[in-house]
Amino acid sequence: MNTPSGLVALVGDAPHAWTMVNALRKRFGDFPVIVEQGEPASAFCARRKKKHGAATEYSMKAAQLAAKITKPLSRSRLAELRAACDAAPVPTRLRIEADSLNDANTLANIRALKPRVVFVASTGMLRKPLLEACACPVVNYHSGINPAYRGINGGYFALANGEPELFGVTLHLVDLGVDTGPILATNRITTAANDNMQTYMKLMAAKSQDLVVDTIARVLAGDAKPLPQSPLPSAQYYAPTLGQYLVNGLKRGVW
Repeated sequence: MNTPSGLVALVGDAPHAWTMVNALRKRFGDFPVIVEQGEPASAFCARRKKKHGAATEYSMKAAQLAAKITKPLSRSRLAELRAACDAAPVPTRLRIEADSLNDANTLANIRALKPRVVFVASTGMLRKPLLEACACPVVNYHSGINPAYRGINGGYFALANGEPELFGVTLHLVDLGVDTGPILATNRITTAANDNMQTYMKLMAAKSQDLVVDTIARVLAGDAKPLPQSPLPSAQYYAPTLGQYLVNGLKRGVW
């Protein structure tokens, strides 16, 4: 598989990742997409238990279940956002399946493809050997405004913290930290009254396709420079616990 544009993507199997890949395909044509299968749910749960404790992990899972209550109420908004995106997975001919992006097979594939730019969305942490194998700019699409909302659920926590002006996405170069690399671009997005945990990621994706395409074009052309260092405080977020979810919903109207 060749890559005439010099672009390669590393993604998890998620709608917002496919939205960005398809937007890039419209601009640059087809390119290889390495798809990470991700760790089993049991391993993910065990890892979070070790990091946060069993009580917090179970509370996070309970919050995820509670958030599903809003899904039937979000159907019209979800349909509206889906109409603004092409979130279909790419054809098999463009896909390279990977158990882990950090395994030896992926490193060999990256070296063989010789990318000029690697685009990343919805993956696990990328380790040093993989970044060295890329030997080019590696640009991550992050659903949150860095450095204030690193990690996951950045948009949700921005709203919950009373900072709607920090609801949005960041495109940044990947380093060995969690969303800590130099920032190339941000997109601050206004939410609607009927947005919630079911729609935040899809809203960000729908409103950020042009930003992704334009930023990758600048990186391919060698014209992209990191923005000045942000004055925002740096913080990493995880999934909300059930208590956080209920308090933010009942007191602040953030669901």
